[in-house]
Amino acid sequence: MRIKYLLPLLILLSLSSLFIGVQDISPLDLFRFTDDQVQTILISRVPRLLSILIVGMSLSVCGLIMQQLTQNKFVSPTTAGTMDWARLGILVAILVFSQASTIERMFVAFLFALGGTFLFMKILERIRFKNVIFVPLVGLMLGSVVNSVTTFLAYRYDLIQSLSSWMQGSFSLVIRGRYEILYIGIPLVVIAFLFANRFTVAGLGRDFSTNLGMNYQRIMNVGLLIVAMITATIVVTIGSIPFLGLIIPNIVSIMRGDNLKNSLPQTALFGAIFLLICDILGRVLIYPYEIPIGLMVGVIGSAIFLYLLLRRPKHAA
Repeated sequence: MRIKYLLPLLILLSLSSLFIGVQDISPLDLFRFTDDQVQTILISRVPRLLSILIVGMSLSVCGLIMQQLTQNKFVSPTTAGTMDWARLGILVAILVFSQASTIERMFVAFLFALGGTFLFMKILERIRFKNVIFVPLVGLMLGSVVNSVTTFLAYRYDLIQSLSSWMQGSFSLVIRGRYEILYIGIPLVVIAFLFANRFTVAGLGRDFSTNLGMNYQRIMNVGLLIVAMITATIVVTIGSIPFLGLIIPNIVSIMRGDNLKNSLPQTALFGAIFLLICDILGRVLIYPYEIPIGLMVGVIGSAIFLYLLLRRPKHAA
């Protein structure tokens, strides 16, 4: 899986995405677009494409960071409960600040996601028997408790319809002016690249990192800050997208190995490609209607997740 093969595929899928939709726009019309077609491209399809690329890259990198820091291949923003905490944060922001802006919702969601992820990591520190399957199950159980609280509050205050939009991600409502907050993920991914070697060392444990002269807790904090901020921006803007941060790093790891710095570019590109494929399938399978991206990734991702579980050697469990 080399970058020189992934980039042309990404470009091809990106161009295809621009010409798929209810309004008929063909590449043959490239030099004679009508005003309506130009507006559709600039207001809807380009923002949608950029959103897919940013979400695919950043969420896959988040999964890779969490797996490296926990040294567990089945940990991600989904299985660690980070997305569940972000949803609870959005709901609290709406209840406390009735006129909360998108930025304010994102900030509160970030605080909840960060606090929830730190809680997950603290629980892991107290677990002696860190079975490769048991660790993500702890995160899933914690996320289920948080999700139950969120659902109860949503029913209590008649916000269940709003909650459904955060439960299942969708790019159908992405237009110019409603997705730009996702750009926050770009510098965060760059920071992840800069800290790649430090994340690798921190994943080996506190004692090992300290012996090498590194501040273990600071590196862990940076990694969790990146994960929480990216997750919050995605949940606020798009909604929850399950399994993406889990399966993409594992697929890349199988093909490229576990060197974080070497696998980060492939993880980011493959994440964008995978999300583009799911989005295109969701738009053509029941055309002119659309299957939400959260459902498409959930179905495909759960199948891949099951395969990853079954393919692990018995002694790893």
